[in-house]
Formats: sequence, C-alpha cells, structure tokens
Amino acid sequence: MGTVRVLLEADAPRVNCPTHGPTVRQIPWARHGAGHTRSFDQQVAWLATQCSKKAITELMRIAWRTVGSIVTRVWSDTAAGADALADLTRIGIDEISYKRRHKYLTVVVDHDSGRLVWASPGRDRATVRAFFDALEASGAGRCARITHVTADGAPWIADVVGERCPTAIRCADPFHVVGWASDALDAVRRDAWANARRGGHTRSHGWAHGRRATVSTGPALALRRVRYALWKNPENLTDRQRVKLQWIATTDPRLYRAYLLKEGLRTIFKLPADHAAEALDRWIAWARRSRIESFVTLQRRIAGHREQILAAITHGLSNGLIESVNTKIRLITRIAFGFANPAALIALAMLTLGGHRPTLPDRQ
Repeated sequence: MGTVRVLLEADAPRVNCPTHGPTVRQIPWARHGAGHTRSFDQQVAWLATQCSKKAITELMRIAWRTVGSIVTRVWSDTAAGADALADLTRIGIDEISYKRRHKYLTVVVDHDSGRLVWASPGRDRATVRAFFDALEASGAGRCARITHVTADGAPWIADVVGERCPTAIRCADPFHVVGWASDALDAVRRDAWANARRGGHTRSHGWAHGRRATVSTGPALALRRVRYALWKNPENLTDRQRVKLQWIATTDPRLYRAYLLKEGLRTIFKLPADHAAEALDRWIAWARRSRIESFVTLQRRIAGHREQILAAITHGLSNGLIESVNTKIRLITRIAFGFANPAALIALAMLTLGGHRPTLPDRQ
C-alpha cells in the first residue's frame, strides 16, 4: 500500500464444479488464475497508461512481462463490459509496423470520436475480414451502417470493404495519393542523377570491396542533394531550396516538369469539390502525355482511384486522424518492448487510445 508492503491471506478452498470439475473456488477480490488482486491489476493498468516502464516495475515490484499479462486481463474485462464497436459510421483503416521482420498491426479508428476501436496482428484480407466479422457479431446489420471508409488505396483493404460494405463511400487518403506522386518524382530524379554520373560527373574515391569506388561531382552531386527541395511544399521552401529549384528548371526541364506534375496533383486537393473533378481529369490527361514513364504509370493508378479521390475531397475525409493514432501506437510500441505477444501491446493501445482508460482503485 504505497511504500508499505501488505500480505493478504485468505482461504481458497477447492470445490467440485459441475462444469469444470475440481477447481479452486472463485474469490471476489482477484481474477481466476491471476496472481494479483483486482485492485493491484487496476493500479498497474493505470500506471501503464501514464508512466514509463521503469517507473511501473520499480514502484510495483513486478517484472515487465507481468505488466503485459495484467494489462491483457484488465482490457479483457473492460472489453467485455463495453461495446467498442457501437455506433460506427465513418471509419479509417490502416496498418502499422510493430516489430521487425514485417510484423504489422491492422488498426481501425472511428472518425467521429477519434477512438481506436479495433486492432489485430496481420496485414491482409483475412485480417480486415476479421474486423467486419467482429463488427457483425457485436450487432446484426452494423456493417450496413458504415457510410464512409478511408484508407491508403491498398487492394487488400479496398476489396474487403467493397465486399462487406458495398454501399459505403470509400475515400482515398490525400497524403498517400500525393506520396505516390512524390515517389514517381523521385524515380525521375534518380534517373537524372544516374545519367549525370554516366556522363562523367564522378571522381575516384579509393577502393571498396575489391573495386574502385566513385563519388558524384558537379550536376550529379547537385541532383543528389536536391531531393528535399523537390519533396517539400512550395510554401515551406527555404531560400536555398528555391535556388535549387530554379537551377533544375534551367538545367533539367524533364525533372522540373515532373515536379510540376507532383505539385499539380497536390493542388487538386485544395480545390472546391465542384472544380476538383475537372482538374483531376485534366491532370490525368497531362500525365498521360508527359512521356515520363513513372507518371504515365501513376496516372493509370490515379484513374483507377478517381472516385475515391473525389469522395475524399467532397467529404473532407483523410487518414490524418489514423496517422495521428499510429504515431501514438509507435510510442506505445517502444514502451511495450519486451511483452511476450502482440495481445499485450494491443491491450495497452486499446486502454490508452480506445476511450476506456483505467482509473485508480476506489476512485471515480
């Protein structure tokens, strides 16, 4: 109790249960099979959402893996008494890496409340189907109540959403769409850099791995260092980066045209909904005629997601809220390093971000 150690002693007689056979009798102040009281579990769960790993383990005198087991138990009881999937109409679906070797969580966030409502290991169609199965199991007809779904355009999300929520409006996340254009632009920059190196803008830099190493010089070096100026929004450019863009416009018109294509696509998301459709069609035609391979490929992808892009502009939805939750989950992932399985990580994330934060024992 605070800094005073208290030892509890109570009889726990064995009984002959008609269902489970001989077993220890249920006690009111601890969960069955747990080594700690309910109040202890509740205080550890509260600390886990508020404090660092070191503070919890030293204060409560328990191992970090024990914290994971306690958090899992507390969330299991909380989830049993609260319907986390109630009243969902507008949701966002995304994935986040939680461990090396391509270990991912699929997360679902409620756009209206900002809560994390569901998470599960995996990043495939089966994982998304598991969410809709849980949604339908929690209440008949709930899948049909979903009106808007935002995602990053991944087929494994879009296919299942179209299958389970055919009437929902699917919105493509603007950040990811502009990210596709940035990737296409960077492919053009790398081609320009490689061409400059092949043109002789290199110098010897000794030997490495049994062969002569070279480094970029002149235009090749400038193209290597210009990528941040190409990626940033024009309003955020420094004076030095603006000079670099002017140099590109003068020396490499093809790369500068790719930059204008990227900025043109980004500008579409700032337009009113009644002008965005025409602007998007004009951009697709411009990219198709650009003779820049990466943007010719991109315009096909944009054309395939045209309805979702326009829906995002019309309804003003994006995955920005989901990305904010993902950032907090990344912090929780660092705190949860050492848990034996992802269930404890998910439990801690749901207790912290799901709108059901634990309270201290005997307090409102």
